[in-house]
Amino acid sequence: MLKTISTRQARIGIFVHKLCGPWMHHPFWSRQLLIEDQASLDKLLASSVLEIIIDTERGVDVEDAGSLELQSEPAADLLPEPAQPIPLQSSEQMQDLRPCRMQDEVERARQIIGKGKRAVLDMFADVRMGKALQTEGLMELIGDMSSSLHRNTHALISVARVKHKDEYTYMHSVAVAALMLGLARQYGCDEDTVRLAGMAGLMHDTGKALMPEAVLNKPGKLTDDEFAIMRSHPEKGHALLMQIGNIPTEVLDVCLHHHEKVDGTGYPAKLAGDRISLLSRMGAICDVYDAITSNRPYKSGWDPAESLSRMASWQGHFDPVLFKLFVRMLGIYPVGSLVRLKSERLAVVIEQGQQSLLTPRLSVFYSIRLRQKVPLEQIDLAAKGVVDTIVSRESPEDWGFAGLEKLWLEAGG
Repeated sequence: MLKTISTRQARIGIFVHKLCGPWMHHPFWSRQLLIEDQASLDKLLASSVLEIIIDTERGVDVEDAGSLELQSEPAADLLPEPAQPIPLQSSEQMQDLRPCRMQDEVERARQIIGKGKRAVLDMFADVRMGKALQTEGLMELIGDMSSSLHRNTHALISVARVKHKDEYTYMHSVAVAALMLGLARQYGCDEDTVRLAGMAGLMHDTGKALMPEAVLNKPGKLTDDEFAIMRSHPEKGHALLMQIGNIPTEVLDVCLHHHEKVDGTGYPAKLAGDRISLLSRMGAICDVYDAITSNRPYKSGWDPAESLSRMASWQGHFDPVLFKLFVRMLGIYPVGSLVRLKSERLAVVIEQGQQSLLTPRLSVFYSIRLRQKVPLEQIDLAAKGVVDTIVSRESPEDWGFAGLEKLWLEAGG
């Protein structure tokens, strides 16, 4: 039987069916858990969760819990103070969730991405040394990332895409987490599922920590044997997370199945269609997009708009409904895309339009007729009186451009 109780009534032996309130207010990985020891009970009592729903068929009832030999009354200083305001995040600077413009969020996004890189580096190091993963810091990171996406959908995702070749393995996990959070929210998932999507993105490549570094960071094309080694990372990562225990099923599934394709030609299980879970189908899209837009040891990343175009042509690879939502989330011309204008100028997309995917804000920097760079000019294609339009996407490699991210990372106004 399900029963709602005050968190103050919690006892060792209860089974928590649901933690009431926004997910960011509680410190647990799982939405459901057995309070089996004093440490778990103390963590619950010290949290900002005021009510919980317990399942008396899977654990003790509150009336029965007092007779448990292990039970002890919680210390007074561990009880939550309902009169105090509940913080939205553990980090004060992340409490403001009001929508803001792209450039107002970029610096905060940079700080979050830096924090994410350190967290993933530590996670991979712990895995290689056989240590237990410290999950609480990862949960706080996901909370910060979610807050950034609330303020602006594109800043964090765009900043996460910019990475150096030698940091791809670690930054890829952070970028996929950001994309997963955004796509899950775009799909309309509840906040618990959005959080799980972010966690799944952050941990989907855990198995790469077990790959030989000579293969993982090889600057050239892999041999068949090396490729077979790399293809083992989903199963090895899944096995590792299973050993850790208390990792949500949804996270485990994405770790194992993010390389499946909807036509059944993926790996490791050749699952097809709806046999692939929703979050794993999301994971497949987010993983590939970040991989092909990133600079790697053996190749430069593709332009964001070009990447979406190529992905759209890969029939049978992605869930078509989810992919359309993914494009809607990023925009037809994602931030950082190089575009040609009707005025025979080149520009970089610096922010998505509010009303249409076809009218983003741009930073114009090059004249095709003059074949030279021109003073930077920012234009909003949706603004009244603006007659210029985008006629095509362009490849930076074809034009010999590098470092175009500076045009949107440093854009103001």
